[in-house]
Amino acid sequence: MRIREAVAADVPFLEEIVLAAYNWSGPRFTLDWVRTDEMAQRYLAGFPGPGDIGVVAVIDGCPAGAVWGRALPADRAGYGFVAADVPELTVGVVPEARGRGVASNLLAEIAALAVQRGIPGLSLSVEDGNQARHLYERAGYQVVGRTGNSDTMVLRLL
Repeated sequence: MRIREAVAADVPFLEEIVLAAYNWSGPRFTLDWVRTDEMAQRYLAGFPGPGDIGVVAVIDGCPAGAVWGRALPADRAGYGFVAADVPELTVGVVPEARGRGVASNLLAEIAALAVQRGIPGLSLSVEDGNQARHLYERAGYQVVGRTGNSDTMVLRLL
């Protein structure tokens, strides 16, 4: 597995990751919905922009997972908003690569990259029942808020 920085050309793959993240509990959304939903597009449109950060895992030449964060302003906050200088993450791994440490490695790599760039923290939102919560807790994320049936979690870096 090789991990590299995410670039604009990765957006089609990131769309698939958003879809997988939204459908963690089973089919609820479609790729067409991801491409047209205003909230989903907050995590995709114009990536990477100023303050954004992201990494992609590649296995055998194919993208296998990604973690990226958008530095969204308060008036365009996503689900895991904490502050404009704390990028909101989206995390996902393709089904055939799950259980191989891809997500753990991606989370460690994005945290290291964020520290290098002087980013004070990373945030995300996780719905009740999503087993990824354990992954985030192991990576050091802590619950700092709740909206509906989701917790906002933060990894403080600086």
